[in-house]
Amino acid sequence: MTRILIADDQRDVLEALRILLKGEGYQSDAVTSLGGIFSALEKKDYALLMMDLNYTRDTTSGQEGLEVIPKIQDIDNTLPVVVMTAWATVDLAVEAMKRGARDFVTKPWDNDRVLTIVRTQIELASALRKGRKLEAANKLLGGNIPNLIAEAPAMRPVIEIIQRVAPSDANVLITGENGTGKSLVAQAIHALSPRAPHSMITVNMGGLSETLFESELFGHVKGAFTDAKTDRAGRFELADESTLFMDEIANIPLNQQAKLLRVIETGEFERVGSSKTLHANVRIVSATNANLTDEVAAGKFRQDLLFRLNTIEIPLPPLRDRREDIMPLANSFLSQHAQRYRKEIVGFDEPARERLMQHAYPGNVRELDHVIERAVLMSQDRQLHARDLGLTTAAGESRSLEDMSLEEVEAFLIKKALARNDGNARKAAEALGLSRSAFYRRLQQYGL
Repeated sequence: MTRILIADDQRDVLEALRILLKGEGYQSDAVTSLGGIFSALEKKDYALLMMDLNYTRDTTSGQEGLEVIPKIQDIDNTLPVVVMTAWATVDLAVEAMKRGARDFVTKPWDNDRVLTIVRTQIELASALRKGRKLEAANKLLGGNIPNLIAEAPAMRPVIEIIQRVAPSDANVLITGENGTGKSLVAQAIHALSPRAPHSMITVNMGGLSETLFESELFGHVKGAFTDAKTDRAGRFELADESTLFMDEIANIPLNQQAKLLRVIETGEFERVGSSKTLHANVRIVSATNANLTDEVAAGKFRQDLLFRLNTIEIPLPPLRDRREDIMPLANSFLSQHAQRYRKEIVGFDEPARERLMQHAYPGNVRELDHVIERAVLMSQDRQLHARDLGLTTAAGESRSLEDMSLEEVEAFLIKKALARNDGNARKAAEALGLSRSAFYRRLQQYGL
């Protein structure tokens, strides 16, 4: 059970908090002095500290508590500290935050608010600790892995494969629905590889027109075509000694696949308009939401190219199959967007948490990120409420088209098209009468 330390010189406060926290499945230890806090921290690990600011020196200034907050942070700077006082002022709250407190509770408190703060701060601290452990393990491998949030059991095989294959030069194929985090996994693979000192080069194959395919990948020389006014290096040349991440690999035109196969097999290519053969030492990481085996059977994808791309395949589960990650991801996105838009938002109320957990997320992690960003922009409170999220009230419940804005209708139709086509973006685009590039622009716009 998660253990919380409570510090207050009033026995009735300690007992009330103990009962409240026990009802939510938390264990708690109580101390009645500031010295008791340090003694307790020496003996046990705690997920959260709730501490009063006033003890014996005076009753209203909060200076006693304020002075020890930095000392507590010196012991464990991942331990969230929530301060409590019956003499709350804005200045006191600001000063407590400056010294390292994560949140502020006034007495008498609202039970729901206290529990929301406790849950939020424990989750944020857990994500921070996991991130630091990941960084420490990453340094041993000489890389700089992004902070992957992957607490769900469904993500454990993914993390294990990343750790095993990243230090090698094996080509990797990442599969999964739109928005599951394929590009983040690609970044992690590169960051943990010996190629990490060089920048990873990325190209979205779904956004390339057939006429620009060779120029983008292999480069061109001046005068090769009408707009070729200068020499230009292609993605393979830029990725020499590094990693080339090719997203939406299934969208490569069939007549261009042989050229890609050649450079993967030999490392050799020519810029458009040049006969000079160049060589690049490139590791290929690719990604797709399509079933490439089915594409091969349909004659749309070369089998020999597939063999070259998927030396190792990493299938990513959809967010609906890793629901344990929803709130840690939501808290991470909240922290990022609150900082970006300079808004003091510290968590979610309980209805908002329930709404987030109930939603089906056809757009997966990308959709969740988009939902939180929009909610941060719309919120006028220190907490995000269910109404800020813009989600349906329960899984499966929908609004009528008449109640939606034009953008909401378009996003709704795109989600439906993706669902009908099992997440295959190319087929969904065809069903909607959109070009590939127009469809992918809309996926990005609506967080799908």
